[in-house]
Parts: sequence; C-alpha cells; structure tokens
Amino acid sequence: MSSDLCPVYAPFFSAMGSTCAIAFTCIGASYGTAKSGVGVAAMSVLRPDQMMKCVVPVVMAGIIAIYGLVVSVLITSDLSLQMSLAQGFIQLGAGLAVGLAGLSAGFAIGIVGDAGVRGTAQQPRLFVGMILILIFAEVLGLYGLIVALVMNSKSQDMKSACF
Repeated sequence: MSSDLCPVYAPFFSAMGSTCAIAFTCIGASYGTAKSGVGVAAMSVLRPDQMMKCVVPVVMAGIIAIYGLVVSVLITSDLSLQMSLAQGFIQLGAGLAVGLAGLSAGFAIGIVGDAGVRGTAQQPRLFVGMILILIFAEVLGLYGLIVALVMNSKSQDMKSACF
C-alpha cells in the first residue's frame, strides 16, 4: 500500500543514509590511517624507540570508522518496506551528518598525525601538543555521531505515518 506520505521509494533514502554513514567515515578513516602511517614510518627511521607511542593518530583515525558503523547499523535496523518519506529523509540526513563529519575528522587526523609524529621525532616535547590537536580533530567526528544519533531517534516518531 503506497501513499503520498509513504511512497515505495522511501526506503531508498534510508539505505542511502546508511551507505553515506559507512562510506564517508571509512574514506576519512583510511585517509587518516594512511597519512599518519606514512608519518610513523618516516619517524621510525630516526627514533625507532618512539614508534609505538606515535601510533596514536592511526588508532584515532580507526575510531572514526566505528562512528559510521554504529550509525549505519542503527539506520539499517530500521529499514522496512513500509516507511514514511520523512523517516527516510531524516535517516539520510543522519548518515550524511556522521559521514561528512567523519570524513573531515579523518582528513584532519591524517594531516596533523603525519606532521605531528615527524615533529615528535625531532622534538619529543611536541607529543603532548600533537595529542591535544588530535583530540580536537577526533571530536569533529564525535559531533557528527551525536547529531546522527539524535536524528535517528527522532526518525522513530515518523514510523506511525504509514500505519
């Protein structure tokens, strides 16, 4: 049964929200991991004793993908054949919120991580400053996760429009 409030294509937008959440956060996480990993490899040539300490940016970049995974699973668990268009659009927005925030956070972590670990190899006192900047970059992805979770919980109110 299809209506103006619940068209047959409404689940497509929800599925695209799930796709955007996981795809964009994984792109950000992979960029952050690759860029920071190159910095860690370059730093390890000069200071192999500090290699494990400087893997922090790589770990932080990987956390960004987890944010997208959480939102993607939550959106996917709400997918059904009968859903309102409003719910589909809200879930698309939730996926874009966490995805694009994760993409930008991953880029920031990659750039700061690369420069930070290379600088730490030359001046170990830079490590604390690098960690602080990485935390601020990670929080960008966390903001997207929070907004996506709030939006997804609000989309639950739109379920009753089709029944």
